[in-house]
Amino acid sequence: MTGTIHNRETFLSQIASSLGRSRLSSGVTVPEWKHRPQDQVLQDATPDELVDILKTQCLTIHTSLVITDAKKLPETLHEVVANYGGGPIVTWKDERFSKWGLEPLMKKEWPSQKLEVYEWDHTKGAENIRQAEKVNVGITISEMTLAESGTVVLFSDKDKGRTVSFLPATYIALVPKSTIVPRITQAARKLRELHHSGKQVASCVNFITGPSNSADIELNLVVGVHGPVKATYIVIDDL
Repeated sequence: MTGTIHNRETFLSQIASSLGRSRLSSGVTVPEWKHRPQDQVLQDATPDELVDILKTQCLTIHTSLVITDAKKLPETLHEVVANYGGGPIVTWKDERFSKWGLEPLMKKEWPSQKLEVYEWDHTKGAENIRQAEKVNVGITISEMTLAESGTVVLFSDKDKGRTVSFLPATYIALVPKSTIVPRITQAARKLRELHHSGKQVASCVNFITGPSNSADIELNLVVGVHGPVKATYIVIDDL
């Protein structure tokens, strides 16, 4: 969708004036800070140590964490889905499911057990949302995983709809061990590197920390207020 921006220069000039300076339209550089404490957090942690930190944080955010490998992944995923009560299930359309040996489970075993599995299809438009809002389990893959906060990072595109992670009653994130980084510092750096290298950056990047929750009233935590009421991270040992 394209359009015309009206009064942009006037608007930006007004903001600059309110800040007490003239407009800056070129020569903007990132400051070189003398101290960068954010880079020092967990900087020497090994992959196994990051998994342990993630595991501990998951207890705080009311999220289950299961560790497996690629060989046992189909069995593990089947068990987690069963513990959530089975289908219906909605997933992204992602070639990594096939790479990890999940295609027989998703396209043969589950359907043979009368578990409905819906794969995101961008050609169907709003039908994807209607399907996602009525299923029991949503399954996605984490692109980056923040050990410190227990956060999975999802990149949306035409085959990876946002609603897969927040409309179903329960949510499962597949977390390759290789994606686990200390904190959001590394995730932000990676996104910046993607942008500067000319690669396509997702139009929507979601940072999801466990099931939906809110502590807006009296600071009392309420879980499952506007999205999945339960969440599980399945860490896949791919190192």
